[in-house]
Amino acid sequence: MPPAAPSLAPTPPAVPPPAPVRLSMRQVLLCAAFILTLSMGIRHGFGLWLQPMTMERGWSRETFALAIAIQNLAWGLFAPLAGMVADRYGAFRVLVVGALFYAGGLVLMGLSTTGLELAGSTGLMIGMAQAGTTYAIVYGVIARQVAPERRSWAMGVAAAAGSFGQFLMVPVENGLIASFGWQEALFILGCLALAIAPAAWWLREPPVAASSAAAGPRQSIAQAVREAFGYRSFQWLMAGYFVCGFQVVFIGVHLPSYLDDQGMSPGVATTALALVGLFNVFGTYAAGTLGQRLAKRHILAAIYLLRSVAISLFLLAPLTPWSVYVFASVMGLLWLSTIPPTNSVVAQIFGVQYMSMLSGFVFFSHQVGSFLGAWLGGRIYGMTGNYDIVWGLAIALGVFAALANLPVRETPIVRSQPQPA
Repeated sequence: MPPAAPSLAPTPPAVPPPAPVRLSMRQVLLCAAFILTLSMGIRHGFGLWLQPMTMERGWSRETFALAIAIQNLAWGLFAPLAGMVADRYGAFRVLVVGALFYAGGLVLMGLSTTGLELAGSTGLMIGMAQAGTTYAIVYGVIARQVAPERRSWAMGVAAAAGSFGQFLMVPVENGLIASFGWQEALFILGCLALAIAPAAWWLREPPVAASSAAAGPRQSIAQAVREAFGYRSFQWLMAGYFVCGFQVVFIGVHLPSYLDDQGMSPGVATTALALVGLFNVFGTYAAGTLGQRLAKRHILAAIYLLRSVAISLFLLAPLTPWSVYVFASVMGLLWLSTIPPTNSVVAQIFGVQYMSMLSGFVFFSHQVGSFLGAWLGGRIYGMTGNYDIVWGLAIALGVFAALANLPVRETPIVRSQPQPA
């Protein structure tokens, strides 16, 4: 049998690899905004529960403050782990589990009758929920799905949404407490937290986009962690974020009680917290937008320094409702405005392959500061009967953070050779 004649048909041209598939930026930002509005808005009003819960349960302020401190520490401890899972398997699963923990933690907070139960529900359970429903997870999706030239702006938009949630949810939570009582208000918020799960469905990332986002030299998780922690700029970012956590959580948790001690009505504290959330919308958006044009380390240094100036002037000025409102508005502009430039620098230095995990590690430092801000506020108040020492610490730490961010290098890290996955 004669051999078959060779085919003379032309070889088909090579098919180019598919273009990266990304989620719609509008879809990403809308869903991220909704999730952060709920997750950040609910937690921002926890200070409103300090007095009614401690008075009815017979607890000290330190008991409540310790539970909030544990919450912030648990949030920070579990943020890198939640980030690792989100980087590997997608943010959707992490967000759903986080929503379930959030709802369960709020219900159990309302049922707590001892300090240990409060620490387990308000502290550990809600802290774990926040690790899976807030910035580290959402920003990982934004970093992978939004083009680098618009990344800082997009992070500013998402942070502004979380800030709007603070403005929106504080009066809502205060109204729930006034209308239904503090316990029933927590049950209602638990049901509301479940809405995070369906919103997470729209943040499922296309596999092609995930693979293209991680193109280039691949690292293992251990290599990425060693690289980041051995890099001086990453260490300075963590130091600054520690101060951020100390300042905002101390003020957010203890400002209502501080104003009550000074004879202010509860409405002043509620308005102040709402103003923090409202002006935070503008501050975080401005920080994200400016991050496209200015050096982010200079933005961060200015934010921390201005916080110290604002606190100093607040303590020196005569205390009136209007001085409180001015202070809350200024602090609102500076409240979470550190988030877009800090996370944008992390992505800029290390890339987006392990963005959620590395942001989680930086955020862990933030939450160690948050733990100390919440706990020391209650502890030192119990020892001295006032917050003077903690106010002084907040001022000094702000100056330190401003100096710590100046040496940060924003250029991509140079890797000597490709690292195997």
